[in-house]
Amino acid sequence: MYILKLGSTGPFVKLLQSVLINLGYDVGKIDGIFGLKTQNAVLEYQKNNYLTPDGVVDNKTWNSLEKFILGYTSYTIAPSDTLFKIASSFSTSVNSILVANPGIDPMNLTIGQSIIVPLNSNVVLTNIDYTYDIMEMNIRALKTRYPFIETGIIGQSVLGKNLYYIKLGNGDKKVQYNASHHSLEWITSVLMMKFIEDFSRAYAEKSTFLGYNISEIWKESSIYIVPMVNPDGVNLVLNGLSPDNPYYYQLLQWNNTGMPFSKVWQANIKGTDLNRNYPASWQLGKNQETMLGIVGPGPTRYGGPYPLSEPETQAMVNFTSAHDFKLVISYHSQGEVIFWLYNDITPPNALEIGNTFSKFSGYTLENTPSIAAFAGYKDWFIEIFNKPGYTIEVGSGKNPLPISQFDTIYKDNREILTAAPTLV
Repeated sequence: MYILKLGSTGPFVKLLQSVLINLGYDVGKIDGIFGLKTQNAVLEYQKNNYLTPDGVVDNKTWNSLEKFILGYTSYTIAPSDTLFKIASSFSTSVNSILVANPGIDPMNLTIGQSIIVPLNSNVVLTNIDYTYDIMEMNIRALKTRYPFIETGIIGQSVLGKNLYYIKLGNGDKKVQYNASHHSLEWITSVLMMKFIEDFSRAYAEKSTFLGYNISEIWKESSIYIVPMVNPDGVNLVLNGLSPDNPYYYQLLQWNNTGMPFSKVWQANIKGTDLNRNYPASWQLGKNQETMLGIVGPGPTRYGGPYPLSEPETQAMVNFTSAHDFKLVISYHSQGEVIFWLYNDITPPNALEIGNTFSKFSGYTLENTPSIAAFAGYKDWFIEIFNKPGYTIEVGSGKNPLPISQFDTIYKDNREILTAAPTLV
């Protein structure tokens, strides 16, 4: 973790502010600026938790806050402990402890045994900038709280960041969702992670979600989610350009817009638009670049030197080819529309399912506009497999969408994410 103090800025300040607010401390608004209010909140927290009250968030303070960030803590069983007693002391439930510790015998606890105790709080924060590092912490936390989910890695980005997948369910009907092909559209990664948490909680509690029997969906289906296809680009947008970036000087040249990366950069770290790098009419997309004024790597629309030139798109193609996905959804922003066609190919049931998605979300089902009609992920999927593939553009306004839109975006899309496996 970064050491934070008065004057610090950035996503980790927002993370700190969000956690402190959840704990009842007044930091003002979540703005990513470590000002006097945030410093006073840190001082109060440190005093209440027997830490040196210096207003600096160092390793000791981060370690104290870690359980609230991860949503769980470790506990060593003491004499006379029961799961009910432990759960009560942490304001959580016995069931959540049982879920996080498969194989534990509640009637025969072992003194000195270390167990995981999930806290009564959400893991995925939906009011902060969502960097790759925060997503990694969330994946770790969700896997610990819900060990029945499967996590894995489909490849690495240009800069070596892991491209994670999360699998929900054990059934034969496989579907796949992905997000953040484009850097400015990182809010779609929050959408994926929030759904993973809610779906996993419902399964753990043997409850319904939006009226759907989650245990039944889990038994019959497997939902594979790649929550951040472009982690290098997302971190560039949210953290800014660091001088130690191996593409530092090239990036300064490639971003010739006069605007900061946080306002314009959609590509990966090599200036390739990943959703124009798939081998589905790639050359037609390439032909558009001259008309668009694209002459090489840059913030958007550059399809790369050749199809699948980037490790991120290679990983997505290999991952998809290795599974018999019945349907895929690629999440983007913005526009509140659902694109379903590619080159007039109409996969069986694609229109019917698209209309159902439209009904769930209130989004309009439309043909893909010519400017985005080639070389995208869903285009490649439809062309190769002749199965339903969708690009869903969430939210409205100008990218990057403000995180304040998240609650509306989630409400619009959560039934699509839940019900999609039941429609194939």
